[in-house]
Amino acid sequence: MSVYPFNVSTIRGEEKSLESYAGQVLVIVNTASKCGFTPQYSELQKLYEAYKDRGVTVLGFPCNQFGAQEPGTNDEIHTFCQLNYGVSFPLFDKVEVLGEDKHPLFAYLTEQAPFEGFDTEHPGGKILSSILEQQGLLEGNDIKWNFTKFLIDREGRVAGRFESTVEPADMYAAIEELL
Repeated sequence: MSVYPFNVSTIRGEEKSLESYAGQVLVIVNTASKCGFTPQYSELQKLYEAYKDRGVTVLGFPCNQFGAQEPGTNDEIHTFCQLNYGVSFPLFDKVEVLGEDKHPLFAYLTEQAPFEGFDTEHPGGKILSSILEQQGLLEGNDIKWNFTKFLIDREGRVAGRFESTVEPADMYAAIEELL
């Protein structure tokens, strides 16, 4: 299977099949506007600009399930991303990535790319690991926090998972392998 059978809604409410991205390398990421990792929007935009002409697209999916750090409407999120980070990559409707209402795309992504832990050498990784462990949320393959990134190859298969603490620039080598 691949990501192509999934349908999503753009941030403007239009239905879109991921089949429309067939043949491209994708970076699918759950985002939030009020998170310590929000500056990754800038790095994701740089990644998109560096690779879009080579067939790489970043797909951003806002999510309000981690610390209620994405409380805005789709219009507010879109405006925030453009004004503060110059985001020009596609953004989608706010989704749930956990629980009973988890979007099927994210159920598939987490099934294909299990959680392997945070880099505890990274200050954010150490903090997130500690907090999530205390809350009993460190186990399992669910997304653990905002800005979890999934790398998808040109055939639509999951090629990697990069946790919140991994900067988008640290994904360049993995992207190059898929081009």
